[in-house]
Amino acid sequence: MRDDTPDETRRARLSRTFNEDAALYDRARPGYPPQLFDDLGTLAGTGPGCRLLEVGAGTGKATVPLAERGCRITAVELGADMAVVARRNLAGYEAVEVVTADFESWSPPDEPFDAVVSATAFHWIDPAVRMVRAADALRPGGALAVVGTQHVAGGSEEFFAAAQHCYERFDPATPPGLRLPAAGDVDTSYYADEVARSGRFGPVTVRRYQWDLTYTAAEYLDVLRTYSSHRALSPAAREGLLRCIARLIEGRYGGRITKRYLAELRVSRTV
Repeated sequence: MRDDTPDETRRARLSRTFNEDAALYDRARPGYPPQLFDDLGTLAGTGPGCRLLEVGAGTGKATVPLAERGCRITAVELGADMAVVARRNLAGYEAVEVVTADFESWSPPDEPFDAVVSATAFHWIDPAVRMVRAADALRPGGALAVVGTQHVAGGSEEFFAAAQHCYERFDPATPPGLRLPAAGDVDTSYYADEVARSGRFGPVTVRRYQWDLTYTAAEYLDVLRTYSSHRALSPAAREGLLRCIARLIEGRYGGRITKRYLAELRVSRTV
């Protein structure tokens, strides 16, 4: 039930775990609600002809919908195998280039971008430079759009409470009695504070989206295998955790559970 938000001391190492099985990541991880991309178009101008830089493209979960809306995209992805999958997923879009590089040291082209977009990836970028580098890549008045995602209360709530016993048994870092927050209790004001401290962007406009996805036991275990916190466990602890969760789903919840996701879109413009 732990999310992917890293402690800074582990950030660099954990950020590289996603590349270990790019095909699994592409198959198991969900995309984003269509309304989010509609709002991106309204708030950040990500429509036909928009010159867009995507930070942390992964396998293209957000890149493909943006390309479908006519954006010209330079997508920067740290993981070489993730970038290979992204190029395959985006092969039909001539206006998309996938660059294998880390955003912190990548040299952007001279022509500035209309928008910088980062979907469930910006928290992996070095906080000492991410705002400055995003602002430097944008034209005056250009938009920075960051999407954060979180698992929240809803769906099969009894299962997720029961699953904590598995986490407490196999992952010693799990706080005892941890429960999912209600969507309304999720506080992401830290992001607006970071934007304000940078001095490079104006106020942040926020939109939120909730949706449910139902998984079989096997499908849910695949999702868990893509999480950096789970991949960081020892092989024995990880497999013990996954077996415990699988038995719980199959034995007490009819082989299927529903997970509720919260996505938050945060848009600000350079000043």
